[in-house]
Amino acid sequence: MARIVLVEDEKLISTMVELNLKKNGYGVASFGAAEPMLEYLGRESCDLILLDIMLPGMQGDAALRELRARGIRVPVLMLTAKHASEAKVAALDIGADDYVTKPFDMNELLARVRAALRRAGQER
Repeated sequence: MARIVLVEDEKLISTMVELNLKKNGYGVASFGAAEPMLEYLGRESCDLILLDIMLPGMQGDAALRELRARGIRVPVLMLTAKHASEAKVAALDIGADDYVTKPFDMNELLARVRAALRRAGQER
């Protein structure tokens, strides 16, 4: 079973995504901020990270930079309300593997999760 880390501070979105991931057979560790996620990944591993950009405390882009600086190379799919192409380009340039804007279609998100895991060799 692929293990996915979800970092999303909007409780409704977090719950919806987590339930759908679990329904599709994924293990999920969910966090409302970047700092606890970074602490978790200091002792645990995962196959994919779904990371919001706008978070309380450390922003998602800073967390992504920290992940890459630590040598964590698992795929990162950004979930964000930022629609501007500059935000997308910036996230991809600092190491994101994909970028999904809110609101998103759950079926599309699940397809992007499957694609990212497939590219990483972690498809179920």
